[in-house]
Amino acid sequence: MLANAWLPALQSLPVGGAVVNGTSEADWPAVADMAGRHSWVVPSFGLHPWKVGHESKLWERLLKDLLVAHPRAGVGEIGLDRWIQPHDLPAQIRVFQSQLQIAAELDRPVSIHCLRAWGALRQILAESKLPKRGFLLHAYGGPAEMIRDFEKLGAYFSFSPAFLHPTRTQKRELFLHMSPERILVETDAPDMAPPEEINPFPMDDGEGQPLNHPCNLRTAYEGLAGLLKMNLAELQPLVHRNFERLFTERR
Repeated sequence: MLANAWLPALQSLPVGGAVVNGTSEADWPAVADMAGRHSWVVPSFGLHPWKVGHESKLWERLLKDLLVAHPRAGVGEIGLDRWIQPHDLPAQIRVFQSQLQIAAELDRPVSIHCLRAWGALRQILAESKLPKRGFLLHAYGGPAEMIRDFEKLGAYFSFSPAFLHPTRTQKRELFLHMSPERILVETDAPDMAPPEEINPFPMDDGEGQPLNHPCNLRTAYEGLAGLLKMNLAELQPLVHRNFERLFTERR
């Protein structure tokens, strides 16, 4: 992503802290480097379900070594995905459970991706040892009736600016069922861009296609505040406390 284009705008918002996820072994050095250059970056290292099957034989050792070397780091983005084709759910589950175990041993926050595998995810989380600080279900789009179960297990849920598209009313309304102390905000950049008409920082990928980027945190905050009928002065400290509790508090 063209950091020179969005980084100055991001710093002017301002952003006190944000998680930057690595999704494969190839990403992990870049995330570590970014965390070393920007104090607001909380690094996270994980093997995404889309990358399962391409990992090295030493990936677990490399992951654990990185986490030990970066005491602020979380584990993510990891999870389950039955949307991508082809998929090998048993292999995804093995990799996911291994990473949950590492996160629990080190009490590191976990960022979880899930598509079309909510029942399997709930069962695994219920049967696994989890980090005491909890875990994040990013861009939550699961069933409303599972929200309380996930909260009891330690879940937080992040609101994406992509949920502001007119066709995603149901995903927005899920956040009306969540405990306020469990809500966070995300961009999932460079994916899941907000509607162009409400994007104060429009960018493209050089070929005319909309490009999501971290400055769209502002759009996500504004959209979530409107949904929850709160003003930004109320929402920002709430999200800040939730973020600190999950990602940055020392235990």
